[in-house]
Amino acid sequence: MSQQDHELAGKIVQYLDYGAEQFDQKTGERLLAARKFALSHYRDKPEPAWGLAWAGHAGVRFGGRRFDARYLIAIAALVIGLAGVAYWKIPGPTNDIAEIDLGLLTDDLPINAYLDRGFDTWLKRSSR
Repeated sequence: MSQQDHELAGKIVQYLDYGAEQFDQKTGERLLAARKFALSHYRDKPEPAWGLAWAGHAGVRFGGRRFDARYLIAIAALVIGLAGVAYWKIPGPTNDIAEIDLGLLTDDLPINAYLDRGFDTWLKRSSR
């Protein structure tokens, strides 16, 4: 800390000491009672909290039971089902531009054949 920081800290301490000397006995007693109350609820070691903080008393609402095997099996089946749908999803509509690009890249015809306006109509007639 620099010299200016020490001077500022000293001034703050002086103001706090002055304020502590100026309040009346009733305020001092209330502060002492609040301090004793806070110290009576102090624990040396924090207790671990098991479970989710946002769950609240969800276990009490379900009759105080832990999750049975049938709940775990149902949840596992749901997760596996969702994973299966995500893995084997039905392909959506195809992109026409991508199909044209794929056809150009895999076909033996030159690009100029596709640029001919009559060639497109010939392809449509011959594919029927």
